[in-house]
Parts: sequence; structure tokens; C-alpha cells
Amino acid sequence: MSATRMMILGLVKWMQPVHGYDVRRELLSWRADSWANVAPGSIYHALRTLAEEGLLRQVGTAQVGSRPARTSYEITAAGVEEFDDLLRRHWSDSRPAADPFLSAFAFLPAMPRAEAVAALRARAATLRAGNAAARDELAGGWPRQKPSYVGWMLELTIARAEGEIAWCERVAELIAAGASYQPAEKSADAAWAGWQADVDAGDRDPL
Repeated sequence: MSATRMMILGLVKWMQPVHGYDVRRELLSWRADSWANVAPGSIYHALRTLAEEGLLRQVGTAQVGSRPARTSYEITAAGVEEFDDLLRRHWSDSRPAADPFLSAFAFLPAMPRAEAVAALRARAATLRAGNAAARDELAGGWPRQKPSYVGWMLELTIARAEGEIAWCERVAELIAAGASYQPAEKSADAAWAGWQADVDAGDRDPL
């Protein structure tokens, strides 16, 4: 994934020479596993792959006591060029991240009305709890241990979640009020009509 490549190359450039363990620890301290989809277990593999591609180079391996040996990395000239290219490309890249929720919402007609309303309200509550935790982090001074822009990133995460909370609550109210969302109500499309009876049965439950 290009964002993971960019972040690992950037951290090696910033911290070099640096062990994979320290790259992993720094990324986790940024919470990058939650907002950048950086899987902690993939970091060492990514470092080795970038080295095989000539974007990083191994500059030594050290072992302390019984701990596993740690390999140190530096960035190459080709790695700097790749990092600079990815960095500037991602500043203007506005593609939405893959979101399983959107895949599920695309099949909203398969959900009984009461269940859809409850699911949207539950999602809003989960997002609201996440925002409360993020605000506690801001108030508790965690970002002050990092460069100022780390706090700004957390504020952006909160703002995006606020927008989704408002959307979930608005759509839940529309569905609860009886807004149509069944294609079979306007179409005889057999692909949708096939599950319509089951959905209609679920809709008989009170909201």
C-alpha cells in the first residue's frame, strides 16, 4: 500500500539509522494503525521489501542479550525520490479509504426498517464515543508530546466523525419516518424482489 510505503520511507529518512522496532514503535505512537491502516505486523515485512527494491539499505544488525537481532536501515537516493513522489502525490489524493460500512449500506434494502434504524443509531453512538476519547486525549495533553500537527490530525479525525454522526442520525430519522428505500417498491426487478418477503416480515416489528 503506497501510504504505508510513504510513512516507512519517511520515518527511516527522519530517524536513520533506525531499527525496525523503532519504526514500528513510532508508527504505533502516532496511532497510524487506526487512521492510516498500517498493520503493525506488516512493518518488518515492508522494511525488507523496500530494502529488496533498493529504496532502503541494511547498515547493520545488533543483538542485545537474548532479544532478537535488530537490523538497522538507512534510506537510499532512490528511496528519497520515492518518498518525495509519494508525499506530494498524497497531498492531492482525495480518494476515500475502503470502508466496509459503505459496502453494507449498498445493501440497505436487505435490512428490515427497524434494524436499519437501530444499526445507524448504534453506529452514531460508537462514533460519538470515539470522538469523546479523542477529545480526552487532546485535553489530556497527549498531542503536546508530539509535533503540533499531530494534534491537528486528531482534530481532523474528530471533524470527519462528526459529519458521519450527523448523517447517521439524519438517515435513521428518515427511515424511521417511513422514507422509501426498497427498489422493489418502484420496480419489479426479481433480483431485489427475491428477498422482499423476508424484509417485509421484519418490517412488521415495531420501531
